[in-house]
Amino acid sequence: MIFAVRTTTGQEKNVAESLASKAEKENLEVFSILATEDLKGYILIEAANKGALDDLVRKSFKVKGIVPGETSVSELDHLLTPTKIIEHIDKGDIVELVGGPFKGERARVTRVDKHKEEVTLELIDAAVPIPITVGVEQVKIVSKQD
Repeated sequence: MIFAVRTTTGQEKNVAESLASKAEKENLEVFSILATEDLKGYILIEAANKGALDDLVRKSFKVKGIVPGETSVSELDHLLTPTKIIEHIDKGDIVELVGGPFKGERARVTRVDKHKEEVTLELIDAAVPIPITVGVEQVKIVSKQD
């Protein structure tokens, strides 16, 4: 059975690691714990039953509660299959550079090359708009084109 657990937003990974070590230490029937960026404020826990889950989250730091009900792996398939970021970037989107010499800068996408997995950008705060081309692994989408 897979259950959803509400956590403090932004602390999903820390909560998952804490619960994993607690489950191992107390030898609880918990099989897997998933914290994904797609589910802000929630983690997914695969446990033998609701009792094992209750034991796990009891008095746990930054756990807000258990979402009523359970789910199956087929319902979570979209979270478990990796998707490439290049499929989600479009011309006109605003991105933030997460690597390279312009790290932390925001830019507007002017061209997307899906075959080479590269995007051409114009820095928003630059005095002169100079196009730069970077790999998609160096950008993070901030907002989509209207």
